[in-house]
Amino acid sequence: MQVHLAFGKAGLPAILPEGYDYRLLEARSATPLEDPQLSLERAIDAPIGSASLRDLAQGKKTAAISVCDITRPAPNRTVLPIVLKRLEEAGIPPSQVTILIATGLHRPASDAEINEIVGETTAQRVRVVNHNARALSEHRHLGATSTGTPVYVDERFVSADLRITLGFIEPHLMLGFSGGRKLVAPGLAAQETIKVLHSPKFMREPKATEGSIDDNPLHRELLEIARMAGHDFIVDVALTRDRRIAGVFAGHPEQAHKAGVGFVRRVMLEQMAEPVDAVITTSAGYPLDLTYYQAIKGVTAAQHIVKPGGKILLIAECQEGPGAPEFRRMLKENPDAKQYLEKIRHTPVEVDQWQIEKLALVMEKARVAFYVPGLDAEYYPTLWGPAYSTLEEALRAFFAGLPQGAKVAVIPEGPYVLAKTETA
Repeated sequence: MQVHLAFGKAGLPAILPEGYDYRLLEARSATPLEDPQLSLERAIDAPIGSASLRDLAQGKKTAAISVCDITRPAPNRTVLPIVLKRLEEAGIPPSQVTILIATGLHRPASDAEINEIVGETTAQRVRVVNHNARALSEHRHLGATSTGTPVYVDERFVSADLRITLGFIEPHLMLGFSGGRKLVAPGLAAQETIKVLHSPKFMREPKATEGSIDDNPLHRELLEIARMAGHDFIVDVALTRDRRIAGVFAGHPEQAHKAGVGFVRRVMLEQMAEPVDAVITTSAGYPLDLTYYQAIKGVTAAQHIVKPGGKILLIAECQEGPGAPEFRRMLKENPDAKQYLEKIRHTPVEVDQWQIEKLALVMEKARVAFYVPGLDAEYYPTLWGPAYSTLEEALRAFFAGLPQGAKVAVIPEGPYVLAKTETA
């Protein structure tokens, strides 16, 4: 069987041996909009549960717009010109608009990446800044949530007269689905807030996982924070497999996001009768597989369809290596997944520990192996599973011990496939 896996920008062909019961799970895709420009304009002018953006902006002097960072393929270059035009028509000129790159605790975007994220023309006309979660003084303290999470949100967003987020909706390993409230927290929150949101308090909640939203306590927490920050308006989109716009959901931050989630869930959900013996997955290629930190999402998405004790092979380029300094250190210092989970249960939360925690929870269920060539071999001994220097070697080891006829799921686009078993 020959497949083409999402891997970096170019993809990666792979030949899989005969004799196994393969289930190819490709990202299900809605039909792209015939005229995305017109659809965006109509959605923004006749939004869900809200006055139009132009009407909301009337009488206001400043606006802040939160957008995804370089790790997300959000179509900001298409959406932003329309949003900026409506703001200007209502009396808010580009000079009074601030675009914030919602980095959370990711690294800041470079100048070249800012041009890629918002478009060169917009970058020249509008002030574009990186959020910095580590600078507490750049955030406003808004109190605490009903569960006690301290809330600090970027002052430049909170102090604006109109607060807008632009995002896209896809499955998310903790929040169920991305978009909406995520562009406020963790996107624009201080690390003092993010650490609590990503602590074992939420990470070990069974409902804090891909595709789960209605009873997801982390989703509820983020909705509360977004309300506290004065979140006014969203423009979220759903994307096709080739990253074209399939749906636009603009308006009230909660009502519009809920409509978008319903659309994406209907389009993407792949229901399986029973779990499989093994899974070959990716992290959906560029930009999500730039770092090993992000690539873990391919593993967490695959866990829902593999049998207890089954195998998962993650294939991700990881061109930028492991990720942030804190994440690199934790990778080297914690050679045992079970011990790591116990170690962090009652200790202060460290930056980026949540991603490793989610991986460790998968390790309690499955055996995970890696082909992540951009990750230096010095990290291999502490990946909690074998890592291989070539794809061929990784595939040989993966199939070794699998009996003929074993059920193997192949997910070329990793976390962009929302797969569940009927018993999940």
